[in-house]
This record gives sequence, C-alpha cells and structure tokens, in this order.
Amino acid sequence: MKFAFYTLGCKTNQYETQAMERLLLQQGHEIGKFDETCDAYVINTCSVTAVADKKNRAIIRRCRRENPGAIIGVCGCYPQHAAEAVRELDVDIIGGSGERQAFLDRMLDALQSLPLRGRWHGEAVTDEGVPKAQLEPVSVVVDNALRRREFEILPAGGLEERTRAMLKVQDGCVNFCTYCIIPYTRGPIRSAPLELAVEQAKELASRGYREIVVTGIEIAGWGADLPGKPPVSDLIEAVCQAVPNLRVRLGSLEPRIVTEAFCEKLCKLDNLCPQFHLSMQSGCDTVLARMKRKYDTARYLESVRLLNTYFPGCAVTTDMIVAFPGETEEEFAESLAFIRKCGFADMHIFPYSRRPGTPADKMPGQHNNATKEARSREAIAVAEEMSRAFRENLIGTTQSVLFEEKDGKYFTGHAPNYVKVYTEGENLHNEIREVLITEVYKDGVIGE
Repeated sequence: MKFAFYTLGCKTNQYETQAMERLLLQQGHEIGKFDETCDAYVINTCSVTAVADKKNRAIIRRCRRENPGAIIGVCGCYPQHAAEAVRELDVDIIGGSGERQAFLDRMLDALQSLPLRGRWHGEAVTDEGVPKAQLEPVSVVVDNALRRREFEILPAGGLEERTRAMLKVQDGCVNFCTYCIIPYTRGPIRSAPLELAVEQAKELASRGYREIVVTGIEIAGWGADLPGKPPVSDLIEAVCQAVPNLRVRLGSLEPRIVTEAFCEKLCKLDNLCPQFHLSMQSGCDTVLARMKRKYDTARYLESVRLLNTYFPGCAVTTDMIVAFPGETEEEFAESLAFIRKCGFADMHIFPYSRRPGTPADKMPGQHNNATKEARSREAIAVAEEMSRAFRENLIGTTQSVLFEEKDGKYFTGHAPNYVKVYTEGENLHNEIREVLITEVYKDGVIGE
C-alpha cells in the first residue's frame, strides 16, 4: 500500500510523522508524496491555536476533494480534543496524539477489509454494489490523554533523504498555562529512558543524519517521572557524547531550566548547537501572572544573560503572544521594551487564540481581531529589526553550514545558530561546509 503524510505543527509532530513512516516502511509499505495518487493519506494535526484548527480542516477537506476514493486518517492534537468535529469532515480513521501503531493498524484494516480498493464508507454504493449503509463506520482510536503514564516508544528518524532527524525524548505537560490546550491533548509528563535516547541517537548517526533535534512537548520536564528525577542536562550531555560527530540541537526550553549549573555542563559540549529557544509568551509581569507562567521577566532575563555569557554569540529565540485577554496598551508597550532588551535572534509572534476549555477563554477583556492584528504587526516589526541586526553581526564570520536543499540558484542550509545560509553550489545536500558570510539576504544570509 502507498501512504502519504501531511504534518502540521511542532517538531514533536514532525518526529511522530517520521516514526509512522518508518513503521509503515518496516511492514513493506511505500511512502509517497501528498500530491501524488496514493491508497491512503494521513494528516497529523496541530491544535495550539484556532488558526491551526482552521488549517487542519482546510487540508482535510482538500485531501478528500482531491482523493475521493482514498482512505483518509487524521491524528494528532486536533482530534484528541475535537474528535466529533473531525468526524464531520468525511474521514475514515480518527486517531489522537498517542497510540500511533494502533492508528496505523486501523488504517491498514480499512484498506484490506473490503473487496473495494477505495473508500471505506464514502460512496453511496461501492464498485461491488454494496450499499453505503452496510460499510464500516468511521473508526475512532482516541484515548484519555490525562490518564497516560507510559512514554510511547517509536522509531527515530524518517525518510533517508532528510539531513536532520528528530529525537523525541519526552511527551506531555503539567504547566496548565491559562491559554493552552496542550496539557489536555498530550497528558502528563512521560520521559524516554536515557538509555533509549542514547541508543536511538547512535542509530540515527549510523544512518547518515548530520544533525539531531532533541524534542518533546516540554523537554525541560524530562526526568520528572523517572527514578531519581534526573535533570534534562544529564540527557543532553549523554546524547551529545554518544554522537560526537553529529550536531545536536535543542527544542523549546522552559526559561527556569537555564541555571549556572545547566550552562556550565552544556558549554563543554562541542557539538551542541548554540541556539536556544526559550518560551516567553509575554514580556510583562502582570500578563505573565494572568497566563500562570512560572517565571517573571527578571528570571527570564537572567536566563538570557546566562546563555549569552556561556555561549558567546549564541542565538536566543522565543515565542510571544500578543493581545492576551485584558492586555492593556501599557502592558503591550512593556512587552515590546522587554524583547528589545533581550535582543532575540528570531521570534514567533502569535495573536492570542481562544481555546474552549481553557481558563483564558472565559477571561474578561477579550480583544477584537483589529487589535490583535495591529499588535501582531507592531511586534513583528520589532522582531524583524532584531533578527536583521543579529544576522548583520554574522557578516565576515565563518559558519559551519549543514546544507539541505536547492532554492533557485542557491543551495540552502543552516548554521549551528539556525540562521539560514544561501550559497551558490551544486550537490551540497547533507554536506557540512565552512561558509564565509558576506551579506544579509531574505530570511537569512548569503555566504561563499
């Protein structure tokens, strides 16, 4: 059977898609492209914002419209909390954010259980003349995420033409920030055993990957459910030492994890990429308190200072939510002043998105779309100014670039600080080359 995947959302979703591809390949199936004719399509969804939900629905509808005879499965965070909404979109198999093998088994059952090679339940009459009413209904494989206690072990890596592999070491979150649906769709913290993470990292190295991204829903929480509650710095050190010839990049970090001891340990690891994504969400203490974030701006700024001290020239990146319920013009101005003080290399700016079932959805002071859009534009302008300044500082430096793909006349890749580098050249895929940076270009820099 030929499967195709479409992934929305975070690096953890990317990892889980790659794992599902591996599971199918191990069973002798073929992986195609999403715009090709395939037997089955899997859409791995995100639900972090209402915009994400809208994108989910749009791609599901498009997939059904373009592939009326295919089996379509939808999994991820969106159906985990809105299975009934997905059921209405004319799909065949609904999975959640866990039990990936069971989800794929249902997909395969759907393909094999009828003489018809095509829709499981979508036509009024099949090619064999079987009435629609006699066919199987939509199959739902969604558990209660809040009851999960075991880390789901999945194969690491994906299709071999990729240069960078995700290594999922943790799942779940117990922070319950007032705006966030993710603890409800992912459940409590579950950690991969350190030995498993090291074993999978070595396997990825043997398969030719040049970079590993250590990822999870809240990787700072790794170890909280393991005997002795080891710190995540132990895991990062072990992975880096296990694959000394691979670059190791970290996913999003909770700011409080960055301490003197954390930095002292990690700065000795030569293959750890000097790019740190510190979740921020707001640069105003009163807004952070309403969000129920567990730090204030002073603690956050201390984390930035420590990283810049121990990793000179590193890239600190972040996320920021604008127009949170009740955010005043003064509070928004405080946030803008704070991000300038941090000097981020890159930022993701999000207008606040209401998530039914979260405390913030019921808070007073909900902003209209015009306010959200205006504040987003203003914050993006500041973020772009800081990003350009960071990239201008790279001119004249030499960066070690892992090249990934062709883009017009250029080959593109990423430096250890995750700045995108454009350079002229052929057949550079999966090569690491030293590049002299000469100018700022588009969303990155040009080098030679």
